[in-house]
Amino acid sequence: MTTTSQGLHTHVLDALGLEITSGERRPGDVLRTDEIAQRFEVSRTVVREVVRVLESMHLVESRRRVGVTVRPTDAWNVYDPRVIRWRLAGADRPRQLRSLTVLRSAIEPVAASLAARYATPAQCAALTECALGMVETSRGQRLEEYLRHDIAFHRVVLNASGNEMFARLGDVVAEVLAGRTHHQVMFEDPDPAAVTLHVRVAEAVREKDAEAAERLTREIAHGALDELDVLAP
Repeated sequence: MTTTSQGLHTHVLDALGLEITSGERRPGDVLRTDEIAQRFEVSRTVVREVVRVLESMHLVESRRRVGVTVRPTDAWNVYDPRVIRWRLAGADRPRQLRSLTVLRSAIEPVAASLAARYATPAQCAALTECALGMVETSRGQRLEEYLRHDIAFHRVVLNASGNEMFARLGDVVAEVLAGRTHHQVMFEDPDPAAVTLHVRVAEAVREKDAEAAERLTREIAHGALDELDVLAP
């Protein structure tokens, strides 16, 4: 696709994705491709490409003589980063954040424990660098800079676990962290205790202390849940 068609594709995809995940388009609703093309002033080719992507996320299905039908929520690929992003942009954000944070609390402590056993020297160094970056940007309302270091930190932990299934959750965690920041479900400056815990996790991984790495990461997850009680009840 050309740059222009890519932009149109993204615009239409985001618009329809948000409508479906927000409930504006209900399960069983039929999306007429000709109406979509007219509404967004795009070609049928762009619409077909968008529909294929929505189908890959299990948000819709195409049926002969029926058209493109919105699927029930329990059919959606809720781990797709774009589906997560759209759901966090809707009215169901508090429940979504809690659900995803509970998922993190189940996965990341185990991943940190494994990272303490299997992380390479390069991964240990990267984790320390990310933690120090979080410390440096944790004051002065520098949330976007802090977010970059925070996402990188958690990606390193998941990758360093040596478990490819955990590693694939890096995009999921990134969307959760980005959603908290972009939808103001964060304090103006990150909790100092949480920042310190990230530093201590990096130290535990470097020192190959699996028990400490798991315990400290669990504290981070529990702290994130406590923040949601205050900011997104």
